Amino acid sequence: MTIDTWDEIRTAYQVARLGTVSGAAEVLGVHHATVIRHIDALEKRLGTKLFQRHARGYTPTEAGQDLLSVAQTTDEQFAQLSSRIKGLGETVSGELVVTAIVGLSDLLIPVLSRFQTAYPGILLRFLSDTRVFRLDYGEAHVAIRAGAAPEEPDNVVQPLARMRSGLYASRSYAEAYGLPQSEAELPAHRFIGTDAADSRAPFHRWMRAAVPQDRISFRATEPAAFEAALRGGLGLGFLAAYKAEADPDLIEVMPPRPDWVAPLWIVTHVDLHRTRKVQAFLTTLKEAAKDWNL
Repeated sequence: MTIDTWDEIRTAYQVARLGTVSGAAEVLGVHHATVIRHIDALEKRLGTKLFQRHARGYTPTEAGQDLLSVAQTTDEQFAQLSSRIKGLGETVSGELVVTAIVGLSDLLIPVLSRFQTAYPGILLRFLSDTRVFRLDYGEAHVAIRAGAAPEEPDNVVQPLARMRSGLYASRSYAEAYGLPQSEAELPAHRFIGTDAADSRAPFHRWMRAAVPQDRISFRATEPAAFEAALRGGLGLGFLAAYKAEADPDLIEVMPPRPDWVAPLWIVTHVDLHRTRKVQAFLTTLKEAAKDWNL
């Protein structure tokens, strides 16, 4: 396979992933005409159509799906190799990618700031999402995860902290509806919960078991929405104890329980764990975590 052919395959992969020529052009940093030229050349080279063109964009044919599954694997392997090469340097510089579950920015941004101040040659990328980033594919150098300890065989897993959560209400909700005095009174109240039925958060599992589904009257998928709804008086909801304790407008309905605690873990890939860059960040993170009152 020549370099030109790989460029064409990579272009086809991005078109299939994004569904449009303009989207692929933006990601690849080329003109849309270049994308079309690559697709046309690759189809001519292979003697088959890789895409069905339609008004909304491009959809892969069966032949296109076969080619693109190989292209995706190859692209991921190149990304992994690139990340590992970048991480093997003996200086604390270059790019450091840190991922975390959504909702931890207030804890981690000060850590990232301290780290970049100490090592100004670092370019930081902080990625938060509900999905789990693949360290074995080079998607990140360090991941902060919650829940059960990750079990991927090529990862190094270390405990970071344990986050307590309690059930709270805003003063406006309490004034309008009162507060439950026992678990038996919970069905008389409105609740704020997750719209993700497969959420592994222990307090969300508790809510699904203890509260009638029709009483979970506001549902969302991101922690920022939970907090805003809670402070806006839409119902009773869970919040990390350290955040609630700093807000005088929130009232504790049920204190944090041991079965609601979410362990936080530091996860790194074994190939990058011992690099100076990663070790320098882990040192900064662990020192900062000593002062977290979670």
